[in-house]
Amino acid sequence: MNIKKTSGPEDAPGAVDAPAPAADAVTAIDPRLLVREQGFGGYLSEFKRKMRAGDLGSIPVVVGLIIICAIFQGLNSNFLTAQNINNISVTMVATGMMAVGVIFVLLLGEIDLSVGAVSGVSGAIVAVLSVTNGVNEWLALLAAIAGGALIGAIHGFFFAKIGAPAFAVTLAGLLFWQGFMLQILGENGTINLDGDGLIGQLTTYYFTDVAAGYGLALLAVAAFFFSSYTDSRRRNAAGIPSRPLSEIVLRTVLLGIVAFAAAIMFNQYKGTPLAVVLFLVVLVLTDFVLRRTTYGRKVFALGGSVEASRRAGINVEMVRISVFAIAGMFAAIGGLFWASKIAAANQGAGAGDLLMNVIAAAVIGGTSLFGGRGRTWNALLGVMVITSIQYGLALEGIATPVQYMITGGVLLATVVIDSITRKTQKTAGRA
Repeated sequence: MNIKKTSGPEDAPGAVDAPAPAADAVTAIDPRLLVREQGFGGYLSEFKRKMRAGDLGSIPVVVGLIIICAIFQGLNSNFLTAQNINNISVTMVATGMMAVGVIFVLLLGEIDLSVGAVSGVSGAIVAVLSVTNGVNEWLALLAAIAGGALIGAIHGFFFAKIGAPAFAVTLAGLLFWQGFMLQILGENGTINLDGDGLIGQLTTYYFTDVAAGYGLALLAVAAFFFSSYTDSRRRNAAGIPSRPLSEIVLRTVLLGIVAFAAAIMFNQYKGTPLAVVLFLVVLVLTDFVLRRTTYGRKVFALGGSVEASRRAGINVEMVRISVFAIAGMFAAIGGLFWASKIAAANQGAGAGDLLMNVIAAAVIGGTSLFGGRGRTWNALLGVMVITSIQYGLALEGIATPVQYMITGGVLLATVVIDSITRKTQKTAGRA
């Protein structure tokens, strides 16, 4: 190895050149980066490797959802009717929206127990402003969402700046904001909303034109193909592994089957719900933020190691505050959908099993309680499981206490699977 001293004016005295690599040196490449170059055979090998390492992904959830649908359809032929599926789809949006925000918090390895109470506050704010004080509904809606984000930021401040445990902070927030909601609703405790107004139409408006459902499905499929194809070309230009065109086409076809099947089903009863369209748009946007932006990578980094993130120059405090603000914002959005569902804001908003269902939806969908693993699409899978169970049991006339026990059992099973998966990955040297 030759080391040559340099004496240029731009170099410090005694500076040396970096050692030249050996002629036969081979650059180490993560074998997972070669999967896409190996085609479908590579993906099959990667799938087997993940199964051995315990990286199950969303497979248990999808299989579980199929089993749930098969069981309830066998018990009651009305379960998979267009009307029931449509009702399930609209009902799940409120909980799903809240679960999206909770996923951001869970990615840090933390918890937010206040989302139920914050959802109740948002419904109360929009009702008091628009109905009691005659404020424009759009302004009332924006004020409610901004209020939720502010509440979340306050929780994040005490957690990130003061150092109080997130569990304690949000538990205190649950009690405080529940009382705040009761205070602003007044003695009557209930304010009815206009079912034909902006808030009311969040869950009652349907795209009744058949072409609208098919058009939205076609738009989603086309956007997916364009995005995947563009990303593949960009990766090819950069000289890094990318998906082959055959795989992109296959993924697009599979998405098209799901999208058009949903459009056909929706068109058999009322049409495509606005609530479902808004939920899917939120999932796409938040997934982009987490997976394609610097901010999203910072969130995942904090979930992996706070100290390593701090040494890497990440502003840990600001990311934490922003994550809780996002959770509060989506809790408020979910509260607006709940208010729309019952066309009122009342004292019972945000109470009962709502908090449990929100957290369960995020965890059942595949988000790890230990932080660092999850996607916002997990909210969709998780809330579909929970809502399907609730509707299926309701069709069978099962009492509410039994519904609680079954949902709790499903959540426990999911947590156990998550814990076992984490241990398996550690054994395999992947966590």
